[in-house]
Amino acid sequence: MAIRQEDVSVDIPRFAEMNNLTAGTECEILFATDDWFAAAENLTKATEPIFKEGLFSSEGKWMDGWETRRKRIPGHDWCIIKLAMPAVIYGVDFDTAFFTGNYVPRASVQAALLSEEDLARFPPRRSGQGKAATAEELKAVKALKTERWQRITSMCRLRAGYRQTRHNFAPVSDRNVYNVVRLNAFPDGGIARLNVYGHACPAWDHDFTDEEPIVQPLCYRQLVDLVLAKNGGVCVMHSNAHYGHPRNLIAPGRGVNMGDGWETARRLDRPAILEADHRGVLRVPGEEWAIFRLGHRGTIVNIEVDTCHFKGNFPDAVRVEGCDVERFTEDTLDTYYNWTPILLPQKLEADKQHYYSGDEVLPHQPVTYVRVTMSPDGGISRLRLHGRRAFDRFQTWTHGIDAVQQALH
Repeated sequence: MAIRQEDVSVDIPRFAEMNNLTAGTECEILFATDDWFAAAENLTKATEPIFKEGLFSSEGKWMDGWETRRKRIPGHDWCIIKLAMPAVIYGVDFDTAFFTGNYVPRASVQAALLSEEDLARFPPRRSGQGKAATAEELKAVKALKTERWQRITSMCRLRAGYRQTRHNFAPVSDRNVYNVVRLNAFPDGGIARLNVYGHACPAWDHDFTDEEPIVQPLCYRQLVDLVLAKNGGVCVMHSNAHYGHPRNLIAPGRGVNMGDGWETARRLDRPAILEADHRGVLRVPGEEWAIFRLGHRGTIVNIEVDTCHFKGNFPDAVRVEGCDVERFTEDTLDTYYNWTPILLPQKLEADKQHYYSGDEVLPHQPVTYVRVTMSPDGGISRLRLHGRRAFDRFQTWTHGIDAVQQALH
């Protein structure tokens, strides 16, 4: 995959297709040694970094990122970020956008899984820039021995924040579950965003046993959104993400704007003159799709497709299918056609929450993956698949994440 801006091409690793665990309001900066030029909270913005020509604050040039002062004491700067959810991390991106003469030259990431008690030991975070951690704050955080946390990346040499060089990717091979990371800046400088990619590992309250049959009664199970990112859902493959990535479909809440959804380019094979069938669904040769691994194997009961903010560019129709396999790879895509229909093609409307239940959701056996297909193109804001968890015959949710890793690499 590549990001193209004019004549610039940047190779993006497959792990960067996963959920961004450090983007949005559910993340939290717990501590930073220094926030002189720009506060560490900018690291977790869900928006692209911006540059404001000629804008200065009382501390110096305004920057959209975390920027510390030029260090004049021993040591190096670092900050602690609470992830949006306990998760397995597959890689990070040190994004230095617009930090060209003031970027951090080297950086690394450590991680830990902290209890609520340990999280509460961090001193209250003071907002804004133009500050540094006090002696009391440093003492309180040093008692947590964060420098001993598991190092999940080596010390990486970063590049200046020009379009061609701003993304600095580092894979993570550690497959443990973490809920906080420590970003080490060696020794000081600026980073626009820290993007940590992976997927959630919720603490499911399992009431299954390894011997429990797959065909057990499911009617008493509580409904849960099986594809929600916080519940472990992750996008593993897609046909097109020109304007917005399909991983946005499984984010919490409703989309904040049109950029907070899955939007494809306009298909060039759409007919010159459009025609519809007897149900009003357009007859078009092409379509776009995205495949998601569910957070837990299960059966789907209720479906929501939200086209919020998509008013002149919503899809004409959508359908949902599922399959029950241990892992789904690019090779599988070419050979595996045993998709089970769950939602037949449904006509969509602009800027609306569409709900499907009862007879609209077709009877099906438990599935591990779903494929969402829109025709011919357009944008969807959110997808909700409320269902009942089923016995996991693959044992991949509770015994490691190798299947997801193989699906993405």
